[in-house]
Amino acid sequence: MNVWIKLLTALRGGANEVGEALADSQALRILDQEIRDADQELRQSREALAEIMAKQKLAAERVSKGEAKVAEYEQYALKALAADNEALATEVAEKIAALEAELAVDREQAAGFAASVARLRQAVSQAEGHIRRLKQQVDTVKATETVQRAQLAVAQRHGGSQAKLHTAVESLERIKQRQAERGARLEAEAELAAEQPQDSLEGKLRAAGIVPDSASAASVLARLKGKAAQDAS
Repeated sequence: MNVWIKLLTALRGGANEVGEALADSQALRILDQEIRDADQELRQSREALAEIMAKQKLAAERVSKGEAKVAEYEQYALKALAADNEALATEVAEKIAALEAELAVDREQAAGFAASVARLRQAVSQAEGHIRRLKQQVDTVKATETVQRAQLAVAQRHGGSQAKLHTAVESLERIKQRQAERGARLEAEAELAAEQPQDSLEGKLRAAGIVPDSASAASVLARLKGKAAQDAS
């Protein structure tokens, strides 16, 4: 039972490893797609920011024009008062009140647009930073993956090359040994070939009685008798 439990545990572990390997193999592709999606959303955010900035600019222009208009009619009211024209001054004051009401609305809109622009600017800036860091991390991971694959390939080729080199060195040694043996055999054959004519010639001379056979007992005995005769005389 324990063996079956261990076997099932091993199988589950292997399945988890396979699943993780598949997930890791798709990780960079998923990250690339997420970055593309984030870039698309960021472009949309920039477009929205540009629209709000345009509205803020128009609202600010309306505020500026409204303030100028209010200031202009205030001068008219002051001139009417200076001319003791109370009725005209009152009419101008009513106009100023209406302009100031419109101005208040424009100021509120301009302030709202300004706040929205500030928030969107911050959000866009944060998104840009996040995407930039994510791209850097993905680039680093891709570069590391490429380098490690190259290192693995080099290591595998190096291991195979070492085995091939060892086999080649052994073959070279065997070739050198065969060449040495062949050279020695050729030298011996050359020596034998050089000796054979000389041996044949000496044999012919001994057979003809021209060269005495120094190794015969008769020649040795004759030499000794001659030496004894010389000593006796």
